[in-house]
Amino acid sequence: MKRSQCAVVMLVLAAGCIGQAQAEDRVQVTPHVTREMIAENLMGGLSSDNKGLRESAAFMLGEQKVTRAVVPLMQMLHSDAEESSRIVAALSLCRIGEARGVFAVRQAAKFDTSERVRRLCAWFFNEHVQAGSFVFVTPEEETSVQYGGR
Repeated sequence: MKRSQCAVVMLVLAAGCIGQAQAEDRVQVTPHVTREMIAENLMGGLSSDNKGLRESAAFMLGEQKVTRAVVPLMQMLHSDAEESSRIVAALSLCRIGEARGVFAVRQAAKFDTSERVRRLCAWFFNEHVQAGSFVFVTPEEETSVQYGGR
């Protein structure tokens, strides 16, 4: 009985060693993904014709705080026809926190043609850059966002 148990244990150990040796012979085929590779792919997504891809790329560039995305995001904030795209660009610029982008969001909060974009730009600026920069009033008082002067 002990002899058969010993034989089973030896077989299991031998199978494990052979499996491990074969696994070490395999070549790793997945490339090492770097932060730079991710940023490069996301930058490419900004120039897509697909609105969802463009907005997702803009959002992720803000999450990753990719400073070289500031200029393309500023272009999106100023010239994109879609309100939602301008809003995502503003959020990302505030999250990145670079001075040029933050200034662009502050200007959009005052001068964008859309009330919704102006309101959200002001809110993003207050949340991510400098609290108290914009004063929000209730709809009964007035429907616009007032610049706080900071």
